[in-house]
Amino acid sequence: MPLTFEQLQGQLRPAWGALDVGASEGLDPDGCDLLVVPSLSLDQNQIDLVAGAHHYEERQLFSLISLRHPGVQAVYLTSKLLPDLVVDAVLELLPGMPASHARRRLQLFDTDDASPRPLTQKLLERPALLERIRERLRPGRSFMTCFNVTPLEKELSVRLQVPLLGTDPGLGRWGSKAGSRELFHRCGVPHPAGSALVHDLDALSEATAALWEAHPELERVVVKLNEGFSGEGNAALELGPLQLADRSGDERRRRLRQALERLPMPPPQWQQLLVEQGALVEAWLQGGEALHSPSVQGMIHPGGQVEMLSTHEQILGGPNGQTYQGCRFPADVAYREALLRHGRAVGEALAQEGALERFAVDFIARRFGEQWDLQAIEVNLRKGGTTHPFMALRYATNGRIDPISGVFQAPSGQELCYVATDNLCDARLRGLLPIDLIDIVAVAGLHFDPAELRGSLFHLLGCLSQYGKLGMTCIGHDAAEASRLYEATAARLLQGAQALQRGAA
Repeated sequence: MPLTFEQLQGQLRPAWGALDVGASEGLDPDGCDLLVVPSLSLDQNQIDLVAGAHHYEERQLFSLISLRHPGVQAVYLTSKLLPDLVVDAVLELLPGMPASHARRRLQLFDTDDASPRPLTQKLLERPALLERIRERLRPGRSFMTCFNVTPLEKELSVRLQVPLLGTDPGLGRWGSKAGSRELFHRCGVPHPAGSALVHDLDALSEATAALWEAHPELERVVVKLNEGFSGEGNAALELGPLQLADRSGDERRRRLRQALERLPMPPPQWQQLLVEQGALVEAWLQGGEALHSPSVQGMIHPGGQVEMLSTHEQILGGPNGQTYQGCRFPADVAYREALLRHGRAVGEALAQEGALERFAVDFIARRFGEQWDLQAIEVNLRKGGTTHPFMALRYATNGRIDPISGVFQAPSGQELCYVATDNLCDARLRGLLPIDLIDIVAVAGLHFDPAELRGSLFHLLGCLSQYGKLGMTCIGHDAAEASRLYEATAARLLQGAQALQRGAA
């Protein structure tokens, strides 16, 4: 009789969680089988906002760092077959392991379906493919890892009879906006003033009015869909032009409702999503002499141990400055230890609830004189935009992070930093093939050099030719060098692309 999801989860071993973050301590000499399902399992409206969504499945290739252990076999699933160049570019970075040896222990499967739907949904529609995948996995010695976990991944786990290293979607509320605020309150982590969850415009108007009446100094608030992603689902509402102080309570609410009806929020059908998933309103944090958007990442291992992995400064953009564009590692030393401390408190609370695998907490940091004020914004119960750059750093250098200071060091003791993005976008890059990119960067001497421990690594190569879009992680010996490498690599790619176009003409 097939095992239930709960029974399968009981097979997870603590060493498998360590393997997923690049360590192999405690792993059985016979190893294990890693099944990577890098599905972007999001609401279809969110997927539609991501150009070349199925190419984002490439980002988890850095999880193949587990192939450093000779007893590990890996199965990597994608919507479309990955080009050899994309896979080889990652495997060739494995320290201490010939790429050919790792490649023999890697099996690739694809659905041959590039439609903008979650990969997991495509897999579930193909029972014959699932049977071929299942035949490659050793019962009792296999586990599955994903970008995020939804009922689709839970069903896939049961269909394949493979335990899932991830949080049961039944606990997904702790990764929502409302659940995040509840966790922060429970853990004593500072967070902005805000409202409870509401499900219609009248209630949202009332919540906004009540927030302003409690904090009449507010000039702006942010409206958040409960299940927004990468800043899509957040929108700023300017209160100053509404002149709320001069209005009666009823008039104040009427004006707020009118303003909310016109609120420009991605996605455009946000009012329908308000009814379906709810939304809340928070104080917009402003003031101070500097404003940063740091985050902290951690891992909850099977058995409940919490490991802090990294801190970052998030690079935000988009219409409201709320959309994730990239990151810098590590976060500012002035508040890095506080980030790690708050992150651990949230991680331990999540572990008590039964959460597993990656989590992250986003913050706003404001400087007032010599002091920094940290305010937690939200929890993410999944891999995110900061996951794969840090995995790339671990993958390429075999280094370690100090869990107290947050400093990352190579085995030589060299401190390392990086700047990373998923969104190097320029129309001039369209038509550039991955092999062209490698040629341009290699000639310029900007590709990652494992001897020098500096240079640029790339992902989202599948997006390059069609969308003019690329991801990269630029590693340096300090923050300034990482930034210089980022700027130099971006500039050289654009120059090289233009030169190739002129040559073709």
